[in-house]
Amino acid sequence: MRHTVKLHGVIVGHSELEQRDESTRRAWGRYRPAHGYELVQPVFLLFTDAVPMPGGEPRDEDKLARYHAARDRLGLELVDASGRTIGTSAIHIADYSAKRGKEAMELEVLVSDESYWE
Repeated sequence: MRHTVKLHGVIVGHSELEQRDESTRRAWGRYRPAHGYELVQPVFLLFTDAVPMPGGEPRDEDKLARYHAARDRLGLELVDASGRTIGTSAIHIADYSAKRGKEAMELEVLVSDESYWE
């Protein structure tokens, strides 16, 4: 099912969230940016600078802390294909596209909405 990430009504991208782990309340999948992604990309590039390898260890704790603070202030929302907003506790876009191409973008969401897991 297609999911949309929005910033105050502006579409920043989409994902099918192909992978799910109900025990950790985590869903993730390939991310496809929309035109609105440029509004939030600098925040997610802070993460890439702090953690230069996907799944790697942080190399810059200060940038990582700045990333978490900035990401939490964005107020991103996740919307399903029917237009229903899904409650989340965090939305993260891993953007390694500069080094690895557009295929190296992933959306990871911590879903707090119980109905999502039914």
